[in-house]
Amino acid sequence: MEKTPIFTGAGPAAGAPYTPAVKVGNTLYISGQLGIDPETGAPHTDFIKQVEGAIAGLSALLEAAGGSLDNVVKTTCFLSGDMSKFAEFNGIYGKHFSGIRPARSTFAVAALPLGAQVEIEAIAVLD
Repeated sequence: MEKTPIFTGAGPAAGAPYTPAVKVGNTLYISGQLGIDPETGAPHTDFIKQVEGAIAGLSALLEAAGGSLDNVVKTTCFLSGDMSKFAEFNGIYGKHFSGIRPARSTFAVAALPLGAQVEIEAIAVLD
């Protein structure tokens, strides 16, 4: 099995104990993406910007691997605290996926890295 790491300009700091995305065959496994403000290096304070930023992170890694959001077959989404923002999350998330939308799981978790409110990971099958 050959594994190929995928990186973008934005991503984990050098020496982080994970790879942003790993390609095995035509399958791409994308690590959880946070909606990080590139100016501060911290999550956006606005929930909508966090969701949009997490999806932009997925999109950038997909593009670096030769794909797009259309290649995503499964996402796992994490919302910090409780599910009170689930409907708002769905509204934002749904705008980015068309046709056959990815299978998805969504969980409420106690906390996320850097105090983020949302994290999204994905699996994609590339052409």
